[in-house]
Amino acid sequence: MDKKELALTVIDRLREEYPGADCTLDYDEAWKLLVSVRLAAQCTDARVNVVVEKLYEKFPDVNALAAAEPDEIEAIVKPCGLGHSKARDISACMRVLRDRYDGKVPTTFEELLALPGVGRKSANLIMGDVFGKPAIVTDTHCIRLTNRIGLVDGIKDPKKVEMALWKIIP
Repeated sequence: MDKKELALTVIDRLREEYPGADCTLDYDEAWKLLVSVRLAAQCTDARVNVVVEKLYEKFPDVNALAAAEPDEIEAIVKPCGLGHSKARDISACMRVLRDRYDGKVPTTFEELLALPGVGRKSANLIMGDVFGKPAIVTDTHCIRLTNRIGLVDGIKDPKKVEMALWKIIP
């Protein structure tokens, strides 16, 4: 079985095993997933879901978060860890959404990558979950498992794993 066939087999089995697999971060608007994804780094989705409830009580929309001082955001997001850098990124990102995109999340991968605090993993997650476009979210689990089952060979760099998977996943 070549890697393309293996990839299709794995995808079919995952769909059978997890038919209702959805993002475990709670959101009802694209910008909220963008915030949650930034907070999820080195934190559980369950904790992020609790923290964002408090965040949105105080800052209910993009404009409110864009106008907030990073230290105001940090005081709320601190339980997620790395509060200073996450608050700084969220503040800067929301300002860009407000100033350049009329409060909306951009719809292209390149524009997402240009947002403060957004890397390939986050951009792919937004592309797939929000916009329903093909995306490969490459995290430590993806890297470990794709190596283990033979979809990639000894690749540890997330971008290289993503690029290798794009070549074999239709």
